[in-house]
Amino acid sequence: MKIIKLPRLSRTLVLVLAGVLAVLASGLGATTAYAYAGDVPRGTTVLGVDLGAKSHDAARQTLQEALEQHADELAAPVPVRVGEVELELDPAEIGLAVDVDATVAAAAERVGPFAALFGTRDVPPVVTVDEEALEEELAEPAAEAGASMTMPEITFEGTEPVPVYPEPGLGLDQEQTVQALAEGWPQALGDAGGWRQPGVVALPLVEIHPVTTAEEVDRLVTEVAEPAVAAPVAVTSDGQEWQVPPAAIAASLDLTADKQGEIVPRIDDEALREALAEELDEIETAPVDATVALRSGEPTVVESEDGEAVEIEALADELLAVVSEPAPRTVAAEMTTVSADFTTADAEDLGIREQVSSFTTNFEGGLSTPRNHNIATVADMVDGAVVLPGETFSLNGYTGERGYDEGFQDAPVILDGRLQPAVGGGISQFTTTLFNASYYAGLEDVEHHPHSYHYSRYPAVIEATIFYPSLDMQFRNDTQYGVLIDTSYDDDSITVSMWSTKVWDDVTTEWSDRREVTEPERRYVEPDDTCIETQGIEGFTQDAWRIFHRDGIEVNREKFTWTYSAQPEVICGEDPDDD
Repeated sequence: MKIIKLPRLSRTLVLVLAGVLAVLASGLGATTAYAYAGDVPRGTTVLGVDLGAKSHDAARQTLQEALEQHADELAAPVPVRVGEVELELDPAEIGLAVDVDATVAAAAERVGPFAALFGTRDVPPVVTVDEEALEEELAEPAAEAGASMTMPEITFEGTEPVPVYPEPGLGLDQEQTVQALAEGWPQALGDAGGWRQPGVVALPLVEIHPVTTAEEVDRLVTEVAEPAVAAPVAVTSDGQEWQVPPAAIAASLDLTADKQGEIVPRIDDEALREALAEELDEIETAPVDATVALRSGEPTVVESEDGEAVEIEALADELLAVVSEPAPRTVAAEMTTVSADFTTADAEDLGIREQVSSFTTNFEGGLSTPRNHNIATVADMVDGAVVLPGETFSLNGYTGERGYDEGFQDAPVILDGRLQPAVGGGISQFTTTLFNASYYAGLEDVEHHPHSYHYSRYPAVIEATIFYPSLDMQFRNDTQYGVLIDTSYDDDSITVSMWSTKVWDDVTTEWSDRREVTEPERRYVEPDDTCIETQGIEGFTQDAWRIFHRDGIEVNREKFTWTYSAQPEVICGEDPDDD
């Protein structure tokens, strides 16, 4: 083996080399320190704003000030294009903004010392966006520009599963959309380049596929839909046994896809309750609201009663857990107490203690005549109604349409300026009686319509007619107490009374003299089944003041004015002057 010896370095040369190395090391340290002065490496910009050699706080302040300087530009609509569809997005509505803290953190990431010393880098801003708001804003243009996916689903024809298989569409991918928007906005705002309005940001359309595949649809048909409706599901609840039939399962088993095209089986509890209406009627009891009724002439609270119902949401969960299993299948249904909407305590708080008004009008012919029969029929419908504080009572709204099916008969009403038979005739007398009962109780008049002609059985001005659905009589209970409406009648009169707690000591009426009196004309009408002869009645205008009293003094007065037309004298026959 040949050994080659390297010459020994002299001591002087060693010392020189050591010195050189020390100088180089010292220079490298100084270079590194210079390059990394501050938290952000030198040469770093964001949107043209120089953040190099700044601390985190200084960089944050510099960037924030630049953003504030260009706040108007940053708030300007951003033009975007989806396929061939162009639109503008409002940054505020989609939460489009620069995240200053995250951007400074990205800018402060370390690079090599020589890159930091001699290079430059532009760090893109970290942009935030409200993805749900963005998706909502782009839904319509994306649908216009692209092609919708065919969403998978499994429906039922009766109890037969019907699959719908998915097909891809052309639309926006959320992740790519957000990335394109972040890269295209904003472009620059620093002193180096000034603000540059971003150009149209192209949002790419891509092929989108429903999450659930055709194979998955077939699997769901075989493993869920078909066994679900193959047999009923037995249910036990509080010792009772009943069944959820296949038809109810088919009506409530939801196998439709979400907006991503994924089918997640569920039982629609509302559809389940509707489909089980007959079965639930047998096992559930409805709650009964409390009310106030007259008993032996005294207002008495009729207590509320709780009901009992199947906890349908829990039953839906139980069903979902077993529908894919083979028969027999059994689930348990929980029963829950259903409280009345209006409780005994609520009724007691109404303060219905005393009669606050009563009004009676008279009629002839007994209750067997159609007109008086109608008065009694509508009185029975309204009897016992309770008007809560702040509530408006509508006679049309409370009774609904009053026709033959509701038990009303033909009787005279004013049509085309004269009396003619029509269903429900006579109800205006009840309306007038009800109006006056509310009037003298001091309740707020909301709507009433006096007759065209004045009939002596009614007080002038303060009376009311009605015609469904165009003419109504309404009053508002503007007191803090409830109001109970009590109706009663005999062979020659109808009475309506209001029960509550007195707010006014007394309510009275003053009338003006009649003025602008007009005389009736004579009219001849062809004699037929619709002709009703009438005597003429004068027309006039009159005022009435409702006066409210408390502690023996007048507190307020309310003026009503009405002009009555003259009712013509109707004669069923030919005009003798025509001969």
